[in-house]
Amino acid sequence: MKIETKTAHFSSPLYLESGRILEPYEIAYETYGELNDDRSNVVLICHALSGSHHAAGTYEGDRKPGWWDGLIGDGRAIDTTKYFVICTNVVGSCFGSTGPMSENYPSVEPYRLGFPVVTVKDMVRAQMQLLSSLGIYHLRAIVGGSMGGMQALQFAVDYPNLADDVISLAATYATRPWTIAFNKVAVEAIRRDPRFEHGNYAKDAFKEEGLDGLAIGRIAGHISYLAPESMDEKFGRNYVNNDGLFELFGRYEVERYMEYNTNNFSRIFDPLSYLYIVKAINTFNLSRGYDSLHDAISRIKAKIHMVTFSSDYLFFPSEMEHIANMLNRNEQPYTYLEVQSDYGHDAFLVELDKFEENIKEVLQ
Repeated sequence: MKIETKTAHFSSPLYLESGRILEPYEIAYETYGELNDDRSNVVLICHALSGSHHAAGTYEGDRKPGWWDGLIGDGRAIDTTKYFVICTNVVGSCFGSTGPMSENYPSVEPYRLGFPVVTVKDMVRAQMQLLSSLGIYHLRAIVGGSMGGMQALQFAVDYPNLADDVISLAATYATRPWTIAFNKVAVEAIRRDPRFEHGNYAKDAFKEEGLDGLAIGRIAGHISYLAPESMDEKFGRNYVNNDGLFELFGRYEVERYMEYNTNNFSRIFDPLSYLYIVKAINTFNLSRGYDSLHDAISRIKAKIHMVTFSSDYLFFPSEMEHIANMLNRNEQPYTYLEVQSDYGHDAFLVELDKFEENIKEVLQ
């Protein structure tokens, strides 16, 4: 599989939903496979909160492949011998695209909290600028999960003629209070950490030790990505062998797992980017800018394919089913699949075998 990682530079302004502009800005992106002569084989991949443009393959010296490596590659569901796959890093992130710790031109100082709030609609608009710069004006498909699934749906509404098929997994039509409440734990934990310094920390300040506030907030997020059944199966009530049961801070295995994963995360993800992307997720509403959700859905011309997971307690299956019912009433083409899973929201990253054939069939 041919992999190329690039950064596109834009001097023209990106007009944001808030009324502010981003100028100049950069978008990091990765491509897999080869573009055919008539540019008809392009598949766009959209990532979730903590993802990046590195969706597949392994970098030299790395042991861990891209976050959807099991789905993208030669002979896989998104077959890179057939399709030219593009995955971009959203604006606001910390993995190469312009975000809050980028230089606020013409200054060399970072934006920090001066960075404008970006929305899922803004992320999509920036990707449209990238596609246009590459001479790509039509897509075979758009595929994304969680916040990536939000982007996929936003593309379908805002740019009805862009793609033949749109595949949205583990997403919603608008973020509900339950999810916003989980996100609030992370927001407040970061803001109240003294080392956060109201966003005035130095670049790479947390690479060695991480930020406790982000680690704590990530625990709340991680719980929302899982499901009780998957935790029972993975950890049970097992206790850490060398921790005493009657020591106050002795731990169950599930507690050790949360500590390990979230502490590592806080070393690699910038806390300001986390705040900005969580804000984008919280403000997601497919109907914003239109008279109603029905009006927004009615604009769609692509065939919409929705995949939900029975134990997803972050974005419940009923939320995507609501979109399916609207499409059905409008006699717009769609498919709806509810995957039976014990893995919760994270199933779209873990249980690929339960929906990869579905994606393969859509692309064929």
